[in-house]
Amino acid sequence: MGPRSKPSAHYEAAFEDFLRRKGLPYIAVDEAKKSLFADAKLKSFDFAVYRPTGKNLLVDVKGRACRSGTTSLQNWTTREDIDDLRQWQDLFGESFLAIFLFVYHWPDRPETAPFKDMFQFQERWYGMLGITVHDYRKAMRARSESWGTVHMPMADFRRLAKPFEDWL
Repeated sequence: MGPRSKPSAHYEAAFEDFLRRKGLPYIAVDEAKKSLFADAKLKSFDFAVYRPTGKNLLVDVKGRACRSGTTSLQNWTTREDIDDLRQWQDLFGESFLAIFLFVYHWPDRPETAPFKDMFQFQERWYGMLGITVHDYRKAMRARSESWGTVHMPMADFRRLAKPFEDWL
């Protein structure tokens, strides 16, 4: 463990702080440090998180801002992210599970948020929902062909995604 060599967005920094406070072992992945897979032309995931039981997690953090009073949660990603994260899971093998972790910045008081679990980092409130790359891929729909983005219908996302605390 240790600080990343690249600056990270506040979403990744908030998640890393969450992992530290929980005392979970993890590795923050830097693009510059993926020499083990030098031949792989894959976008890196953000964290390898080691759980006390069950499969370890390959976590690709997707930061999203919420608006006050919203019940809809942005959950888009790119097709490339899906393909690359699936390939990372294959490379790491059976003892790892690849997930997208949507980290939402909530601008108001935590009791008004549409999340089960909230945490604070640098005076900002966050909620997190995770979903396996496999489940995401099965339920995804095209969002923008020109940008190569996909999303999940909200009903499917709410049914399949779960708070990060539930992954532990």
